[in-house]
Amino acid sequence: MCLEATTMAASAMKMKKSSSFTKSSTQFLLSAPNNKTAKLELVDYDSLPEFLKHNEFIVSHYRSEWPLKQTILSIFSVHNETLNIWTHLIGFFIFLMLTGFAASVFPTASNAYPLLQLNSTNTFYIDRAQRTLIESSASSSSQLVGFVIPRWPFYLYLAGAMFCLLMSSACHLLSCHCHRTSYIMLRLDFAGISGLIVSSFYPLVYYTFTCNPFFRDLYLASITFFGLATVIISLTPVFDSAQFRPVRAVLFACMAASGVVPIAHKMMAFGHRPEAVLTTGYEAVMGMFYVVGVVIYVARVPERWLPGKFDLAGQSHQLFHVLVVAGAYTQYLGSLVYLGWREVEGC
Repeated sequence: MCLEATTMAASAMKMKKSSSFTKSSTQFLLSAPNNKTAKLELVDYDSLPEFLKHNEFIVSHYRSEWPLKQTILSIFSVHNETLNIWTHLIGFFIFLMLTGFAASVFPTASNAYPLLQLNSTNTFYIDRAQRTLIESSASSSSQLVGFVIPRWPFYLYLAGAMFCLLMSSACHLLSCHCHRTSYIMLRLDFAGISGLIVSSFYPLVYYTFTCNPFFRDLYLASITFFGLATVIISLTPVFDSAQFRPVRAVLFACMAASGVVPIAHKMMAFGHRPEAVLTTGYEAVMGMFYVVGVVIYVARVPERWLPGKFDLAGQSHQLFHVLVVAGAYTQYLGSLVYLGWREVEGC
């Protein structure tokens, strides 16, 4: 009986230990997902590491140091970067379609390019005044043949726009993963902005001064130099901090302002031509979109007025993104006019 009792007691103790171990294991297994889930919660501004603090007026719905897989998948979830990601990702696909459209409409032929065909197939992109201009230019210049117009400045601009939009979208998606990723993505974002600004002047300069290689090469070299200098300066780590937001904006604005010189030269040399007036109008509208966007970006309005009310939608960076896409598309329309102008004009 004593032996049996002892055996039963030992068995009970084993069962108790086993139960205790099972309970402990269960608690551990349950706590691990909870801890993991806690890491994936959206947090407020005060809980962020320093490298993610960019705008104190956006107070909630932040992703902070998420695992890479969850960071990538968050493109389909709601947080304060969702619209920042999608405004430029949609813009990227718009320009991808525009590139495909241009490749199908603009053959790599010489001056024999049928501008009247452009009039009939591109009605969505070119207004009535521009189509009338193309018709008159085509009819008055039909005798010019044999002058090959390079397409690369036009496609370089499209590539620059797509690179900018894609890098911006990727930056907003991935920067929350870790400090190193944020460091890399911010620099790619700055490079994309510089690429967009520089490439936007290539159709303007190349097609306006096709027949004047000295000024063509001078202006292209100058704007390219300013772009590379801006990228190099942006690589400095100090530019990461939020306090340098105005400096970054001024730097990019100065680079864009360097394009005013070839535009002024164009108007002095070709101001009597309707193409010059029309393209300058497009460039003025493009500049307006960019300037307004930069002002909103630096001022951080409207969230400055009502902190926390624009965490998900309507914040300054989202408005800035929309204005960038609008400005880039406006320049695309102007580039069509430049290309059509040189197709029928030659030298």
